[in-house]
Amino acid sequence: MKQKKKFSLSEGFSVGTIGLHLVSGIIVGVFVGYMLDKFFKTSPWLTIIFFFFGVAAGFYNMYKDAKRYIEKEEKEED
Repeated sequence: MKQKKKFSLSEGFSVGTIGLHLVSGIIVGVFVGYMLDKFFKTSPWLTIIFFFFGVAAGFYNMYKDAKRYIEKEEKEED
């Protein structure tokens, strides 16, 4: 019979950071785009472009974190 593993607080924090990486990527992308729009007076184009860059970066970071977490869980099961 397989014993159920307890969920620790540190694991909760590591899983919680996955969502934060998506949000932080979007915030940084919008901020950079907004500042560049103000500098080049191209509003709203660079904000929109960097929003999508932020979304892509956020999903990429989420993917890396989720992959790292899954690999860690698989290693602990062995």
